[in-house]
Amino acid sequence: MAVYDDYNGWQHKQFFGRGEFTLPFGNYTVAITVPSDHIVAATGVLQNAKDVLTPEQLKRFEASKTSANPVVIVTQEEATAKEKTKATTKKTWIYKAENVRDYAFGTSRKYIWDAMGVQLDGAAHNPIMAMSYYPKEANPLYGQYSTEAVAHTLRIYSKHTFAYPYPVAISVEASNGMEYPMICFNYGRPEKDGTYSDRTKYGMLSVVFHEVGHNFFPMIVNSDERQWTWMDEGINSFCQFLAEQEWQRDYPSGSGPARNIISYMKADKSVQNPIMTNSESIIQFGSNAYGKPATAMNILRETVMGRELFDFAFREYARRWAFKHPTPADLFRTMEDASGMDLDWFWRGWFYTTDNVDISLDNVAEFRLDSKNPEVEKPLLAQKTKEKQENDVTYQNNKKDLATVAVERNPALNDFYNSYDPNGITTGDRERYKQYLQTLDPKERALLESGKRFYQLDFSNKGGLVMPLILKFVFEDGSLPYPAHPRRDLAPQ
Repeated sequence: MAVYDDYNGWQHKQFFGRGEFTLPFGNYTVAITVPSDHIVAATGVLQNAKDVLTPEQLKRFEASKTSANPVVIVTQEEATAKEKTKATTKKTWIYKAENVRDYAFGTSRKYIWDAMGVQLDGAAHNPIMAMSYYPKEANPLYGQYSTEAVAHTLRIYSKHTFAYPYPVAISVEASNGMEYPMICFNYGRPEKDGTYSDRTKYGMLSVVFHEVGHNFFPMIVNSDERQWTWMDEGINSFCQFLAEQEWQRDYPSGSGPARNIISYMKADKSVQNPIMTNSESIIQFGSNAYGKPATAMNILRETVMGRELFDFAFREYARRWAFKHPTPADLFRTMEDASGMDLDWFWRGWFYTTDNVDISLDNVAEFRLDSKNPEVEKPLLAQKTKEKQENDVTYQNNKKDLATVAVERNPALNDFYNSYDPNGITTGDRERYKQYLQTLDPKERALLESGKRFYQLDFSNKGGLVMPLILKFVFEDGSLPYPAHPRRDLAPQ
């Protein structure tokens, strides 16, 4: 059923494939009748486990609810044995789901099934069942990682949004990635000999994080992907990045790090669209709807707002719009309202334009305090006067063209001023400096005598995107001008 909301009324845009459906919430009780040797994974809670599982499987299922590690409910040996024959009888699996916007299931006689209980503070259901269903062809990857990745996603997303409100979260091995409430389908098979590449492993983990994460965006924070793909995919990709980085410190994340979006954002403007573009009109779908908004949210968290303030405001957005239908303005407004920050400039640049980050350092000027000390200042003045004179073109040419001048040929033409040094240090200079020092307090005097230099850096914005400047000064000996400071806005970078 299409959504009817207070903002648009009916969502009646035609479906062309990219802009996925937005749906209202409802309650489901579903009976799925399958061959008796099949295992069924579905949205919701299994209501008749005693009728469809063997006594041993039921025992394992109950044990999994309190286990901190995945418990295999249907083993690989049991699944392999069922492949040799086909059942002639049927069983009906009954599932019940409340307050979900869609429903899906998978069924196969090949399914291995494992599960574990996840405890979350503030959750409506404890434990939450993290589960995976997969054929033997998906091992060893799925058996080792899938359910652990489901549980990890629930923990990290809940930390950054709200406690997961459903009783179940399921990953089913499939040929691609697709999300539904409480259940998703994820690729990631090893080679036939059981080996796998790092690309396969991290691709499998990332798709589990991403598709399970869709329970939060948009299955609960129910934005309209038909109109705004990025509110679903982009925000979820950002949260996926958070989950990846809390899984492994050097995790090879795709969306999130600023360096990964550079090639897209500096490309010709004719092949770009603003993020705020309808799903069906986007030229580079992945970069526009996934990568760029994920990067924008990460920059907002790490650089513009700081983690503490961003995390507070983002949790408030998720909490405020759970089980509702937010628009982009609701996200923008909530982030500003909860943080107390004016972020209009950020939304405008990142979401409404195709401007890129290109800030030019045009000039560096060096300055120093006038110490008033004649022993320091007059030699410097003499050196500058000499440099100005020697750089004068007439002076240079005369040195070359004139063998002698009049006072050199006739010394009698010289007087006192020919040997007078206007930059020489006098007793009066020293006395005035002594009197000046008496007017300074100790801090001013220490600063004056420190000999520190001051620099003016002139920047210009070539790319058009307004962004904070992150500067790092390193001395020639490799040291920093100041020690690392705990406050983000005072750190030396």
